Amino acid sequence: MKEAMQQKEEFTLDSIPEPTDIENIIYSLMVNPNLSSINYFNDFSEAGISPESIGDGDNDEIGLFDIDSTGTSLAMSTHAFHHHLENDPQKATEILIARAARKMLCLGAQPTAVSAFLYHIDFADPNGQYIASGAKKGLENAAEKFNLKVSDKKIRFDHFSGHGPVPPTIIISMVGVVEDKEKLTTHAFKQKGGNIFLIGRSVEDIGSSEYLEFYHGISDSPLPAFNMEDELRIQAAMRELHKLGLLQSASPVGKGGLFFTLLRAAIPNGLGFDITTDAETRMDSFLFGEAMGRILLEVESEKEDDFVDFMTGKNIPFFTLGHITKGELRIDDNSLGYIDKMTPGV
Repeated sequence: MKEAMQQKEEFTLDSIPEPTDIENIIYSLMVNPNLSSINYFNDFSEAGISPESIGDGDNDEIGLFDIDSTGTSLAMSTHAFHHHLENDPQKATEILIARAARKMLCLGAQPTAVSAFLYHIDFADPNGQYIASGAKKGLENAAEKFNLKVSDKKIRFDHFSGHGPVPPTIIISMVGVVEDKEKLTTHAFKQKGGNIFLIGRSVEDIGSSEYLEFYHGISDSPLPAFNMEDELRIQAAMRELHKLGLLQSASPVGKGGLFFTLLRAAIPNGLGFDITTDAETRMDSFLFGEAMGRILLEVESEKEDDFVDFMTGKNIPFFTLGHITKGELRIDDNSLGYIDKMTPGV
């Protein structure tokens, strides 16, 4: 690692004042292209994206493909990490693969294989070898932990610097097997009154989040909190929850943190949510932090006791967030209006 990187002053959560106006943060982040309800940059077609198309396709960006007449299908998704890769390439790569596997398991697919491509590595820079070596270790370690086959791994070196500085980027593609498409658990909330749970450990962390970078303008921060062993336990629990039929919907907490994960789950069916935040965690960290190993779940009322018993028996942290509403969004008894306010143009 470069000496300059070793001497870099570390970001601390205490340097960010705890906010009091959550609504202002939400509407400020809504214009972020990575979080917008209508993301024009995620469609390569020339045709404009119609507001009526919001929520079309209920798999939250995972592609599904039939491979035979028995009902078996493949699921595939792509994920990337860019400028934060330089801070800790091994951890960044492990996070990326864990995120992809968690998303597959929320759907009900079994992660099977992964490919990784490392771009914009300057072979003339000694730090390039550090990044490549760390990414390789992260890929191999995560593949072993998650029982994945590595189908391909390549590095693209930058031979010229005429295009200016380009941050190293790793892109991974993951393939999973779906045995029965009729049993898939999608990300969209299904019905008013459903119970909403968050499984996984809530931590004080906003590192590398869209909130920190877009709202506060701080791009130099640690990677999101991540613990491989916690991730493995949570993903194993998800497999059992699917088998027990206890889930109505499931979403990995991702870009934008818990609030935008809730929003992505609410939009497809025009539903809302009424939640209570964790009093022991900073509100901005709880709502907008992007720490790994957390999943948003919808559970029917009649299955709530079975779900709680299962989670308690497995000794896996979980938090009762609240319930699904007909369309209103409420946080700690404060109304943010209705879901149509969060879908510009509708």
